[in-house]
Amino acid sequence: MKIVSDSKNLQILHEDNHIIVVNKRVGDIVQGDKTGDEPLSDIVKSYLKVAYDKPGEVFLGVVHRLDRPTTGIVVFAKTSKALTRLNETFKNRETQKTYWAIVKNAPPKTEDTLVHFLRRNTKNNTSKAHLKEVPDAKEAKLSYKIIKKLDNYYALEIDLHTGRHHQIRAQLTAVGCPIKGDLKYGFDRSNPNGGIHLHARKLVLTHPVTKDPLELIAPVPDDVLWKLV
Repeated sequence: MKIVSDSKNLQILHEDNHIIVVNKRVGDIVQGDKTGDEPLSDIVKSYLKVAYDKPGEVFLGVVHRLDRPTTGIVVFAKTSKALTRLNETFKNRETQKTYWAIVKNAPPKTEDTLVHFLRRNTKNNTSKAHLKEVPDAKEAKLSYKIIKKLDNYYALEIDLHTGRHHQIRAQLTAVGCPIKGDLKYGFDRSNPNGGIHLHARKLVLTHPVTKDPLELIAPVPDDVLWKLV
């Protein structure tokens, strides 16, 4: 897969007339928020404006998001037609999302499917996983398997069956496997770059306009542990 980088280190995994897919870095916010930091959407707009010498405002639709400390695949729409169709695709769960995570503790089984009920706490922006249904909770389901045993950690591959707030982080913590660097969900220390070892590795979907199948894979960050996976 050809990866294109610009001066802001934007890694483009796929681009055509209707969509652009990038490999998000640690610390990037997908869409503007109260921090006022430049969002990834604006960085992509700047790239499109320069690359295609576009006058005026550049259209770019935000289809989905990744948590700020997470890395990996983010899809943007370059046309309104693509945005409408992608929104439907993601809303209807017509995608396959695969993540990689690095955890310190071995999970209970080599591979398993986890089902919890997640209740979101908006005050501290976390979600808590419960084994039984509780008020205002939503069912969360994922499958995981150990893909590699590292010296002091385990690398997991995770397939999402639902899309809940902080789902992977909350569910792995619930089985005693907080993600490396994730202080918010119980890991004992932060990573130097403020990120966590959770990476949106693969996305499979149907192209919103051409209807061709798309399989997108994001290389892991330039990090000692990731390089061992």
